[in-house]
Amino acid sequence: MKYFELHGNIVDVLNSTIYPGTLKICNGRIAAITREHKHYDTYIIPGFVDAHVHIESTMLTPSEFARIAAVHGTVATISDVHEIANILGIDGIKYMIEDASRVTFKFYFGAPPCVPASAFETAGASIGVKEIEELLRLDEIKCLAEVMNFTAVVDNDPIIMEKLRIAKRYSKPVDGHAPGLRGEPLKKYVCAGISTDHECTTVDEALEKLSLGMKIQIREGSAAKNFDTLISIIDKHYTDCMFCSDDKHPHDLMKGHINELVTRAVVYGLDLMKVLRIACVNPVLHYKLDVGLLQVGDPADFLVIDNLRDFNILKTYINGELVAETGNPLIPRVMPTIVNNFNTSKKKPHDFATPYRGGKLNVIEAIDDQLLTDWLVVPPKVVNGYVVPDIERDILKIAVVNRYKDTTPSVGFVRGFGLKHGAIASSVAHDSHNIVAVGVTDESICKAVNLIIDHKGGICAVSKDIEAILPLPIAGIMSDADYSEVAHRYVELDRIAKSLGSQLHAPFMTLSFMTLPVIPKLKLTDKGLFDVEKHEFINILA
Repeated sequence: MKYFELHGNIVDVLNSTIYPGTLKICNGRIAAITREHKHYDTYIIPGFVDAHVHIESTMLTPSEFARIAAVHGTVATISDVHEIANILGIDGIKYMIEDASRVTFKFYFGAPPCVPASAFETAGASIGVKEIEELLRLDEIKCLAEVMNFTAVVDNDPIIMEKLRIAKRYSKPVDGHAPGLRGEPLKKYVCAGISTDHECTTVDEALEKLSLGMKIQIREGSAAKNFDTLISIIDKHYTDCMFCSDDKHPHDLMKGHINELVTRAVVYGLDLMKVLRIACVNPVLHYKLDVGLLQVGDPADFLVIDNLRDFNILKTYINGELVAETGNPLIPRVMPTIVNNFNTSKKKPHDFATPYRGGKLNVIEAIDDQLLTDWLVVPPKVVNGYVVPDIERDILKIAVVNRYKDTTPSVGFVRGFGLKHGAIASSVAHDSHNIVAVGVTDESICKAVNLIIDHKGGICAVSKDIEAILPLPIAGIMSDADYSEVAHRYVELDRIAKSLGSQLHAPFMTLSFMTLPVIPKLKLTDKGLFDVEKHEFINILA
């Protein structure tokens, strides 16, 4: 029997009280809590929960993610594993569950209903009705993950509706993904049983979804940042909000996680108990997680901090085990197994050429810190009968290469990346994770793409004198290195991309969403340039 006691000012969020006391921990659970009549220098609070995250976006395996997340006071996550599912199918999901089980951290998963995200891109696998039922039977699967194809729900598509019925049969909540959906279509979406949304970009959108019974996950990731916009809804709607990161790159995870949102919310002036309810309690109740909330009989999941403003995390406990202390992980590193699905051959510069056949140019406009894009129609720059990038106007070429088989690359044009030299490329390209590249010439794009192919996955930056890559050998989207090395190499690539001219806050994260055909307005998949709102492919030249 493992028994110990811990003293501090106990922050009981469920009962909105703070009192000095002693926790008595026995075999990983809180056996008793004794109230005292003294003041301690430290506070004990429930651990933080990320209500919606794609672990793969950190480029870390679950076991490695746990080591740095615990340092920031995160004790549990609800992870949507549709990234690896698009590459390896149900075997990829089981890989994530198995790797997660190797460490002391509370990983919970969602069964991804939209794999592939749409029929307008090529993925490496699919998750059908049979696979969804198999997954929802598992204890580790706590929900049907984000229903990205909201149009299919609104149109009563029989396959997606059957997946929703299965989730209801297993009494598991359904996560949403409905950027900009309003009015009658939104009502149909909610009535189908979808309970959350993490895609709100305005207060009005969030309030409408709340009024229909949805819970709002306030997201602050590396590309999409909605905290500042949505923070004002918390005061009145704290019982129906959660914090999440969605997609967070490794260097940002090194800086902080849900703890950053807690600190910012308290500094903003919000009531402490409301903030902690959002960060600690609401995800546990909504998803029915076995995560402790500082009550007798609960799992001993909690944090020791030095104050209630900066939330400096001194210790993190999970199931009574000390897993992080003063900025250092105590979770041992485990070596992951390598799995992948990468079957394309190297390309030639002419594969990316764009003959001019008349008309104006349809251009994707990237928006910094958003997943949405805009759409421009401009006169093209034509040289020797080919449409070429126009650096002066920041109109660069973008290409998507099918990584699962040899096909002709898909090409388009994009504004917003700002490169003056070279190219950047990535095999992290939501959601099918083909290879995406942006560059100033066909030669530089080809060089970047081939560097990714040589390593069977990674993110890279190239120019005349530069060839730098962070290899991602696990499914082409995750590293087998430790978190500090991954973060260091990512920061260096980010620096190189910006030295080539990009002024985006997170150029590689923004690049990874240029291929996602379920978020408006204009995207590029391996099958062509796609009008998201009309659900149809269009020509590069209008």
